[in-house]
Amino acid sequence: MTSLSRVAGLANQIVMAKVFGAGAVNDAFEIAFQLPNMMRRLFAEGAFAQAFVPLLAEYKSQRGEAATHTLINRVATLQLLALLVVTVLGIVAAPWLIPLFASGFAKTEGKTLLATQLLQIMFPYLLFISLTALAGGVMNIWKKFAIPAFTPVLLNLCMIAAAVWATPYFAQPIHALAWGVVVGGVAQLSLQLWPLYKLGMFPRLDFHFRDEGVQRMLRTMAPALIGVSIAQISMLINVSYASGFGDGAVSWLKKADRLMELPTALLGVAIGTVILPALGALRGEKNMRGYGELLDYGMRFALIATLPAMAVMCVLATPMVATLFQRGAFSAEDVSRTGPAVAAYAVGIVALVWIKILAPAFYAQQDTRTPVKIGIRVLLITQLFNLFFVFVVFNRFAPQLLHVALALSTSLGAVLNAWWLYRGLLARGAYVPQAGWTRFARQLLAATLLTTALILLAKPSDLWWTVVGEIPRASMLAALFALGGFAYLGVLYCFGFRLRDMHR
Repeated sequence: MTSLSRVAGLANQIVMAKVFGAGAVNDAFEIAFQLPNMMRRLFAEGAFAQAFVPLLAEYKSQRGEAATHTLINRVATLQLLALLVVTVLGIVAAPWLIPLFASGFAKTEGKTLLATQLLQIMFPYLLFISLTALAGGVMNIWKKFAIPAFTPVLLNLCMIAAAVWATPYFAQPIHALAWGVVVGGVAQLSLQLWPLYKLGMFPRLDFHFRDEGVQRMLRTMAPALIGVSIAQISMLINVSYASGFGDGAVSWLKKADRLMELPTALLGVAIGTVILPALGALRGEKNMRGYGELLDYGMRFALIATLPAMAVMCVLATPMVATLFQRGAFSAEDVSRTGPAVAAYAVGIVALVWIKILAPAFYAQQDTRTPVKIGIRVLLITQLFNLFFVFVVFNRFAPQLLHVALALSTSLGAVLNAWWLYRGLLARGAYVPQAGWTRFARQLLAATLLTTALILLAKPSDLWWTVVGEIPRASMLAALFALGGFAYLGVLYCFGFRLRDMHR
C-alpha cells in the first residue's frame, strides 16, 4: 500500500509538471503547500507520532483496551483544539508568512500574492491530515497497516482530478490544485473513520487534559517538537535560498525532492511505520536481544534496495526526469536543471532510510532528546555546507545550478545524522551488530558497483533524452532498469547471497 501511494504521488507530479510546468506559478504553489506540510510534521506523523505511538503501545499491552481508548479520547480532543487554533492563525497570518519564508518572490510581480492566496486555501488541510495521522497511529498499534498506508493515494487522486478537470473553472488555474489538496485531506480522514469505529477506538470528546498519559505524551513531545522543527527549519532555509535564485528554482528543487522520496518512502516510511510499534512492544517486554535483532534486520533489509537505488538515481537522474516530466509545460531546460538536483539528493538515500529505522529505536525507548541534539548539530553543519557550496563552489563553477548546492548539503547532512544515530545506539548498548555484516556489505557493494558500471556503458547521453520522443525515452529507461535489476540480482547470487538469508 505504501508502494501504491508513492506511485500515485509520482503520477500526481507527472500531471502537475505537464499542466503547470516549473515556473513562477508552480513555485508559488510549492511554497504554499510546504507550510501546512511543515506543520503536519509537528501535529501528525512527526513529533506527535513519535510521542503518541510508543505510549499507545505501552497502554495497550499493559493497561488494556479500556484505558487505551480513554487515552485516545483525551489526546484526540486536545489535538483537535490545538489544530483549530493553528489553522485559524495560519489563514490570518498568511500575508506575513510568505514574505518571511520566500522573500525572493518579491522579484516577480504577483508571485507573493498568489502564494498567499494558495496558502489561505490549503491551510485547513493541516487539520484533516493531522487527525488522519492520529487514526492511522491507532490502527498501526492494532497491526492494521494497509488503510493508513493507502490513504495518501486519495490525496494524489484528488490533486490529479483538480489539475486535469477543475482548472478550466478557475480564473487562476492553480487555485483548483489548492482546493484539490483540501478535498484530499477530507477524503483521507473519511476513509479512516469506519475502520477506527470497527476497532472500538473511535474518539469521543474528553477534556481531561491533566490525565497522566496526556501529560507524559506532552513531555515526550516537547523535545520531539524541537527535533522536527530543526528539520523543517532546514527545509525552509533551503526554500528561502531557492526563492532568490529566480523563477523555477523552487520547482526544480521540489521535483527532485519528490522523485528522491519515492525510494526513501517506499522503504524508510514503510519499515519505520512497522518497526516502531514492534520496538515499543519489545522494550515493554524488556527483550533487548530481540530489540537489537529487529533493528539489525531492518537496516539490512533497507540496504539491499537503497544502495543500488542511490547508484542508479545518480547515473540515471536526467533520464528519469526527462522520461517522467518532459511534456506539456515542463521543458527540456527544466529537465537539465532538475536532473542534477536528483543526483545530489540521491547521495543521501541510504542515510535517509536508515534515519527512519534508527530514530524509532530512540523513540521506542521514549527518548526524543538524543535525536534532537543530533538534529541541532546537523542543522548547523548543513547550513555551513550551504554557505560553502552556494557561495564558493557553485557560484563560481555552475551558477545556473545553485539550487543543486542545497540538495547536496541536505544529503551530506542526512549522512551525518544517520551516522550519529547509529553511534548513539551502539554507545548505549541498544544495538549490537549481528554476525555476517562484513560478508553482507561486500556482496552488496560488489553488486552495486558492477551494476552501475554496466548502466553507465549502456545509457545514451543526457542530451539524447531531451530530444527524442516519449516512447523511445520510456522504452530505453525501462530497458536500463531491467538490465540493472537483473545484473544486480545476478551478481548477488553469484557472490552467494540468497533470499532465505533475509528470512525472519
